[in-house]
Amino acid sequence: MAWRGQLSRNLKEIRFLYCQKSPASAQTREFVEKNYRDLKTLNPKFPILIRECSQVEPQLWARYDRGVERGVHLEGLTEAQITNVLKELAEAGADIKA
Repeated sequence: MAWRGQLSRNLKEIRFLYCQKSPASAQTREFVEKNYRDLKTLNPKFPILIRECSQVEPQLWARYDRGVERGVHLEGLTEAQITNVLKELAEAGADIKA
């Protein structure tokens, strides 16, 4: 999982959006609770934003160079699947830079 420590290489920022109470956001809330500290420790100056909003669908947004953004809906995904989505978004940043 070396990619976790290199998020800032290909990304400018990531944002998690989810509802504080809805069952649809439960897996995303759990992912953030379990992984935020590790991600932030490995990337201390990298912006990892958490946006809680009532009745919003769980999403993950990645911002790249030149203002390019990509978003993924996370509803129904497990913690492992959310990890894979984050990894794919991080790796996609290398393609955008090229």
